[in-house]
Amino acid sequence: MNMRIGNGYDIHRLVRGRKLVLCGVPIEYELGLLGHSDGDVALHALADAILGALALPNIGVYFSNTDPKNKDLDSKKILMFAKNKLREQNFKIANLDITIFAEIPKLSPFMDEMKATIAKVLGIQMSQIGIKATTGEGLGEIGQEKAIAAFANVLLVAI
Repeated sequence: MNMRIGNGYDIHRLVRGRKLVLCGVPIEYELGLLGHSDGDVALHALADAILGALALPNIGVYFSNTDPKNKDLDSKKILMFAKNKLREQNFKIANLDITIFAEIPKLSPFMDEMKATIAKVLGIQMSQIGIKATTGEGLGEIGQEKAIAAFANVLLVAI
């Protein structure tokens, strides 16, 4: 069986005047993630994991942060792009796992909606998706409530 593993990582600063979106889900909070797109670190990491497993460049190559058409781009479109690349190369997702590093806000109330959103975009089952949130234990930019980061891993199988 032909399988591929990919991983992705992203981090963005928390700032005032931006919406907070994680895994495609808007979260009511006083701060949001600074970025050229909507700043969704979880979907960016996931898209990079898929592209990496396919031996393709990262999302920055396809969605330049200097291109005005990508300003405030919904990151679900970036994930859809990665899904299309997956299909072009005749692979499907066996499972994926995302860890979100955020001191604030608490994310546990949003986990089911996050899984449902990703499942819908990728056309997979929620049972194929793992999402966890953890804190920085007060350490570094994340622990000091200045940033949110995400790691994503994906296992692809040939179809």
